[in-house]
Amino acid sequence: MRTALVLLFLLALAAVPGSLLPQRPLNPPKVKAYLASHGAWGRFLDRIGMFDVFGSVWFTAIYLLLFVSLIGCLVPRIRVYARALRAKPLKAPRNLSRLPESGELVSQLTPEEAAARVSAVLRPRWRATTRTEEPGVVAVSAEKGYSREAGNLLFHIMLLIALVLIAAGRLTHYQGQVLTTEGTGFCNTAISYDSWTAGSSVNTANLAKFCVDELNSFTVNYRPDGTAAQFKARVTYSEGLDGPAKHDTITVNHPLRIEGDRIYLLNHGFSPTVTIKRPGQPAWTSTAPFLPQDAFLTSEGVFQYQGPGTGHDIGIEGLFAPDPIDQGNGVITSASPQAKDPVLAMIVYEGDLGLGQGTPHSVYSLKQSQKDSGALKKVAMKNLTAGQSLTLSDGTVITFDGYKQWASLQVSHDPTQLWLLIAAVLMVAGLLGSLSVRRRRLWVRVRTDFETGRSLITAGGLARSDTGNFTAEFETIFERLRDAVGSAAVPAGTAAVGAGKD
Repeated sequence: MRTALVLLFLLALAAVPGSLLPQRPLNPPKVKAYLASHGAWGRFLDRIGMFDVFGSVWFTAIYLLLFVSLIGCLVPRIRVYARALRAKPLKAPRNLSRLPESGELVSQLTPEEAAARVSAVLRPRWRATTRTEEPGVVAVSAEKGYSREAGNLLFHIMLLIALVLIAAGRLTHYQGQVLTTEGTGFCNTAISYDSWTAGSSVNTANLAKFCVDELNSFTVNYRPDGTAAQFKARVTYSEGLDGPAKHDTITVNHPLRIEGDRIYLLNHGFSPTVTIKRPGQPAWTSTAPFLPQDAFLTSEGVFQYQGPGTGHDIGIEGLFAPDPIDQGNGVITSASPQAKDPVLAMIVYEGDLGLGQGTPHSVYSLKQSQKDSGALKKVAMKNLTAGQSLTLSDGTVITFDGYKQWASLQVSHDPTQLWLLIAAVLMVAGLLGSLSVRRRRLWVRVRTDFETGRSLITAGGLARSDTGNFTAEFETIFERLRDAVGSAAVPAGTAAVGAGKD
């Protein structure tokens, strides 16, 4: 047990760097920035696995050693407890009056009759056995509180199972996040998600078959002070390859559950829509998600239009303010997250966006290198409300058509979650049992007083684990025994005479 406690302490200590340092599986950009800013120290931490603490060899080694230690603790304790359950209560000590709690009675019953009544009183809650120690002397041994050790064992067994389930969950879980604008949807495939993490045992070809066919609408209910009260994402989804369309509403902390997966609502924002009409070209309409920059959903994003030929692309950097405030010189911000006559501030660039080069690019910002090199030139800037347009020098018309809302959804799969909850509940139940149940031992010896012909009954009790008042408990039991054998307490001096003649 000492080894297990040391390993548990080491495990907690080893987890500290995982909360203080950025972790590569969760946030690779932060790890890259840390390495760039800390030089040799950062490279040293990287070599010893500090940026992937929970996947490192040394953390796994401590975890496995804790498993082995817990198993080594539990197996002998289970064997000892099993033997204790089969064993009879211990024989009565020679002198019961020396125990912490004791008392004596006299009865007209024979020793056998008195012992039978004592056993009948104790048996509903005590495990009792009767022994004939010698002719005319019968002893009853009783014990209770065996479930205390059972609760302790249950707690540790469930702790071990919980650790196994956590490890199994990390191997079999997967989680994907996707940003979905009203009118669009996604299917449960790894390539559909904006970010994706999965355990090493996950086969992406065998993911649950379902699709969120469409985010029908996203609504926010606001309080009078302007703060959000409730978020609702109404979706249409289907299960399997050709399942019928179903409808549901996802709210915060109330996910949609499909085939063992859970779809959570994480975040929301706005997706402005613009139309670009170049002379002699068909109109091009695009809705792009903008990322919030503050609590009032002042959001930034871009539109990227690939024109005919080289150097005829149009890039638009936009700032969307749902409840606009003009701060002067055309600079706007938002006063609240509620959409009240929203404004789209745009900066328009012309030139080469580099879209046809086959290299990855961000959908939320224009390439800074294109602007620095002069491949993109700023040609116009203007703040537009819905329905307003901006006309460029070559006759190109850019119109702000309005906006939609987007919701960030997270799909999570963990087949061990229910079992982990059951293990946690049983851990609490075992802990409560081990703390509340008290071990008690009680002995009653009945012998014949040859001078009076009556039976002398001596009772003694011992609290093996003590919290609580065993004195009051013993007095209550002693009163019940007195009523059962039809007797009163022994007068002063009588007990000594009776005991001396035995």
